[in-house]
Amino acid sequence: MSTTNMSKLSVITACTVVISATVLGLMGIDLVLPAVPDMPDIFSTTTAKSQLVLALYVAGSAAGLLLFGSLGSVIGRRKLFIIALAIFAALSGLAATMTSIESLIVVRFFQGTAASGAAVLAPGLIRSMFSELGAIRAIAAMGSIESLAPGLAPILGAWIYARNGWEASFTLTAILAGMLTLVLLLRPKLLPRMGVAENDTPGRYIDIIRNTTFLRYALSHAFVLGGLLTFVFTVPAVIIQTMDGTIQDFIYMQMVGVSTFIIFSNLSGHFVKWVGVERVITLGSVIAAIGGFALLAYAFFGPNDPTHLKYVFWILNTGLGVRGGPGFVRALMAAGGDDDRASALMILFITGCAAGGTAIAAPFIPGGLLPLTAFVAGIILLALLLIWFLPPMKNIRTTGKPASETSTE
Repeated sequence: MSTTNMSKLSVITACTVVISATVLGLMGIDLVLPAVPDMPDIFSTTTAKSQLVLALYVAGSAAGLLLFGSLGSVIGRRKLFIIALAIFAALSGLAATMTSIESLIVVRFFQGTAASGAAVLAPGLIRSMFSELGAIRAIAAMGSIESLAPGLAPILGAWIYARNGWEASFTLTAILAGMLTLVLLLRPKLLPRMGVAENDTPGRYIDIIRNTTFLRYALSHAFVLGGLLTFVFTVPAVIIQTMDGTIQDFIYMQMVGVSTFIIFSNLSGHFVKWVGVERVITLGSVIAAIGGFALLAYAFFGPNDPTHLKYVFWILNTGLGVRGGPGFVRALMAAGGDDDRASALMILFITGCAAGGTAIAAPFIPGGLLPLTAFVAGIILLALLLIWFLPPMKNIRTTGKPASETSTE
């Protein structure tokens, strides 16, 4: 399937459904988050057990990444996407009916597993509808929309919880996911049928991990985004505990950072058209490294004023925005057509880097901004070294035909 035999409306509809499904999966934590502090009273349980409502969703998502990455080449991407979305809708509705914290935790694990289906399959579905340049633009747009979810979903979740109780967020998710499923059941051909590697040979995760060209793009992307997320997850505590700031300082910093990321991620396709994919990926990596070391320089020489962070943090977001879409698409291409496993591994790399980085940085929070920014700058420097020392893909046109349409359905 390509944009040449799809109407413009069909392409827009398909992308809207795919991106909406991924956003719903991301909102599975943030939408529920405002209700979690009250769950010990709601279910007559402990705070620790209530936190498992979040933790088990994340654990289920991690398991689902590997599961759906493997099943995409067996069942077919279109069919599997619809199945995963339908299961996610059903489990969301089921979660709203739970009467004990234990049963809710179990449902949340499988809900997280189903939610990861969209995250794994979406990049491959989008890439198979467009040329490389078109896929870069579409995935950049998807990243822009997804970047808004962590900021907006808790606000929506708090409003829903205050008006309708903890069950309402699950009910809303079930309704929205059910509507998307219904659209795809009525018009399944909106999604491409492509579902196996381009060489028709079932892939293995180990083969992709051994591919140094894939690692060039995937790990460098993970280090840039993981470094940024490590900073975002840790800096609120640093601001409050060591900089005499407030959470508002963090919010302003994030607003500037997210806005900058959205602007440059949507410009990345134009940059690719002007100077080529590899130069854009390298440029974005360099800008991200400059952003990391600019934060480090401020921590070393600056007056430790949290209101200044928003004037520096945008540089790192610019680098991610410039290289994010092109780097993600090139990583999928480097995997030889095994988009689903490649996508699953990339998300695992990002999650692992962010989670591991946050855990390592946590003990150094009392030391203030300097140890945090030194650690983050080091992570992003690794991304730049990968770009310099691992082999790139051979130069190919960015306006060619979409990926082949081999189908297992």
